[in-house]
Amino acid sequence: MSGEDEEYVYDEESGEWMPASELAAKQAAANTVEVRDAVGNVLADGDQVTLIKDLEVKGAGQTLKQGTLIKAIRLTGDPQEIDCKYPGIKGLVLRAEFVRKR
Repeated sequence: MSGEDEEYVYDEESGEWMPASELAAKQAAANTVEVRDAVGNVLADGDQVTLIKDLEVKGAGQTLKQGTLIKAIRLTGDPQEIDCKYPGIKGLVLRAEFVRKR
């Protein structure tokens, strides 16, 4: 069997010995952040979203209107924030509760 050649490591969290690949997969799953939009859809890098309400952008003196399309979002690692690009606004970060996946 191929499982006999695999290296085993001690998982301090569970107190068990397990294959290194299994522990790595477990840690990777724990490090992923699931970001959901206002209606519960899971968001991913590159998704397009639409604003569900008017948002006043601090520092830009501009208001983004409801229905504005934001293309190619990026996840930040925070379950409530997404990084966006929008013409005329640098460093735009939106809360996931104000967007809907397109």
